[in-house]
Amino acid sequence: MDLYARRGAWVAGAAIALTVALAAPPASASTPLPYRATATLDVAPLTNLAHLDFLLDQATPPADVEGHTTYRLAEEPTLTLPWTYADARPGGTFERVGGGGLDPATGYWRQGAYNADDIARAAVVYLRHWQLTGEDSSRDSAYELLRSIAYLQTIDGPNAGNVVLWMQADGTLTPSAEPVELPDPSDSGPSYWLARTIWALGEGYAAFAEESPEFAAFLEDRLALSIDALNRQVLVRYGEWAVSDGMRVPAWLIVDGADASAEAVLGLAARVEAAPGDTAAAEAMRELAEGIAAMSAGDERSWPYGAILPWAQSRSMWHAWGSQMPAALAEASVALGDAALLRPAVRDSAVFTPTLLTAGGPDNGWFPTPSDRVQIAYGADSRVQSLLAVADATGSAGFADLAAMQAAWFFGANRSGAVMYDPATGVTYDGLQPDGSVNRNSGAESTIHGLLTMLALDARPALAERAQSVATVAERAGLRVVEAEGAQTDGTVFTPEAWTGESLWSGSALRLTAGQRATFDIGADDTSRWVEPVVWSMPGSSSTSRWTSHHRPIGTLTESGFEQGISPVPGVLLPRQLSKWVAADRAGLDVAVTQGTLTLDALLVRPFVSRLALTGDGGRTELVHSSAASPQPVVVGQSGAASVASVYDATGRLVRTAEFDGSRNVVLPVGGFAIVQG
Repeated sequence: MDLYARRGAWVAGAAIALTVALAAPPASASTPLPYRATATLDVAPLTNLAHLDFLLDQATPPADVEGHTTYRLAEEPTLTLPWTYADARPGGTFERVGGGGLDPATGYWRQGAYNADDIARAAVVYLRHWQLTGEDSSRDSAYELLRSIAYLQTIDGPNAGNVVLWMQADGTLTPSAEPVELPDPSDSGPSYWLARTIWALGEGYAAFAEESPEFAAFLEDRLALSIDALNRQVLVRYGEWAVSDGMRVPAWLIVDGADASAEAVLGLAARVEAAPGDTAAAEAMRELAEGIAAMSAGDERSWPYGAILPWAQSRSMWHAWGSQMPAALAEASVALGDAALLRPAVRDSAVFTPTLLTAGGPDNGWFPTPSDRVQIAYGADSRVQSLLAVADATGSAGFADLAAMQAAWFFGANRSGAVMYDPATGVTYDGLQPDGSVNRNSGAESTIHGLLTMLALDARPALAERAQSVATVAERAGLRVVEAEGAQTDGTVFTPEAWTGESLWSGSALRLTAGQRATFDIGADDTSRWVEPVVWSMPGSSSTSRWTSHHRPIGTLTESGFEQGISPVPGVLLPRQLSKWVAADRAGLDVAVTQGTLTLDALLVRPFVSRLALTGDGGRTELVHSSAASPQPVVVGQSGAASVASVYDATGRLVRTAEFDGSRNVVLPVGGFAIVQG
């Protein structure tokens, strides 16, 4: 649950180790169905709610808590809520635990047993399962969880519409810690838990509108209360802009987060699709979506490679968890009939996502180097949901096929080959560590996001089969990091404090003053490479350096600092472009500083063509992606096997298909990708 707090901890200084014209829709075998479609599952479903059911418990809050009530509380005084964590115990069992440790003096968890984030997202799981399968038990669980999230919402006073994050096992609210934590888990302002409450209320209204008009009317009222809070606290700044280390950013995102705002948009889109006359919800969705779209940055050549950045206070941060920004924009574009909102979602899906997949998958953090390589279900699911939403909005089979490759993470297509979701139990493990070891706990957040992916796959049987049957990483070659401190140099190697306040040093750093040099070994490769020095730049300072590879100039880098603006600290870590590439067979890279002081964290080395190949009983799926400035021929396929290659451009538009035996060349458009299945 508490990954949203990670960024708050980072901010506090805690370090941590369209119009798009697309091709004809994909063939029916891979055409994704919408989330809310009711489908008859002809194969055994992947979705198993048993572990999430196990996490559910009941609490009866004290009577007459000021500002807090819910639907039929007098008649139904007991609430249903999921425990936050489940720690692994011997024999494959789990113990439900709360957050922050148990205080023996009070018998309370220092944070709480249950939290609004997980209550809201668990409600979404049961809602989607009910809509997909018609299961009455899931309807009942969704109803109870929606009642519970509504109880945590404050209904009157200056904080009306906001949400308290934590509740103890006996139903007592924990409105705020002493001393106050950051972010403050109270109802004192906009928050991730407000955004996720909007998500649940919106999808809840859409599901119950015909089933139970009285309950739907209650959800409608509570959603209106949330939108009122959003309008007076966040969207009151709609149209205002700020600067963050020289980047123009919107000032009207929830907690400055495109990630938090995206989850609110998912709920608002569901509401607007079910109730098109709700102009307040539609306007709030449009304004948030415009802010999210404005966080799109970079292209196939430059950081962050077309990704939608999650946090307006940092242009050096991307994280997989909560990265449903493309999904939100796709849903909003459909609900509002606005193709312009879809373009940044397509760019993220077509350019950044292949970069991410070929570099290693849904890392917790690129800061801007991939320096937090923990991977969790929240990150993997967020990427799956975004790809499927963009596939639905565009009709591009390429995005659906990328989603199947990302979903295979749950079945072993990850750095350790570990199965992260067990359909027999419904357990999703809490994380994959950088060394490949698995965190065998299975708390609410991991369970929820594992199930959300399984529900999406159950609605798309062909994708589900592919994700399960082609889930072994056979080959992976993509973006990699060369640390600056490994250079041969007359400069100074030093170790900065890891967390800058908005980004993360990847390790030690190298300082070069005018007249000093360094030589890096970046290794040889099968393809030419772009090299991007990751440079620390301070306002008022600048440097000039000349970069060569085996005496061939590849660029003169003149860098200087930016206006700080709302960024937490002066100075920024950013990858900087060099104008030319390093040839495939050249391993040496030299830099000479001619003016000022150059401070290097690392080098990002990006091949012209990156590749991910997955294999298994279902055959082979190969992704190849181009970052080159011109069309690139690349050999795909394998000896003795029949394959089909589908080539897409940088907007996900199908350019050509080819059926062939063995291996052959295909030509990738600039920034484009190909999916080869055999």
